[in-house]
Amino acid sequence: MPNRTLRQVVEGQAVITASADTSVRDAAITMARHKVGAIMVVDHNGRLTGLFTERDVLNRIVAKRLDPDTTPLSEVMTSQLQTATPDKPLAHALHMMFEGGFRHVPVVDGGRPVGMVSARNALGLEICAFEKELQERDHIAEIL
Repeated sequence: MPNRTLRQVVEGQAVITASADTSVRDAAITMARHKVGAIMVVDHNGRLTGLFTERDVLNRIVAKRLDPDTTPLSEVMTSQLQTATPDKPLAHALHMMFEGGFRHVPVVDGGRPVGMVSARNALGLEICAFEKELQERDHIAEIL
């Protein structure tokens, strides 16, 4: 599993981005819709400039009593990012997360995001299959 390249990990993944002037609420809505824990902030050329996570909502918005409707991502995003290129192994990204104490690593190619690796990826394909099975069971339970 950690021998997979980041290109393999993010293959087929939707790249979820927003501009720096996007409100925190709109970013949170996008994250919820796509069921992701982070959104990559890009400039008008599609280059990665920041990252905003669900933890940021808690620590940088709610805890500081900021208005999510009027606060742009540019004011609360992390702009000093650690990124990885698609040719790196998953183990490299996991090491970055462990050493840095964060849960998301943007995967970039030429400064443009191509995907996101999260701590969830460390659990491998097996956990994804398990989650799908749980969702199917929930769906069946709803029907019954």
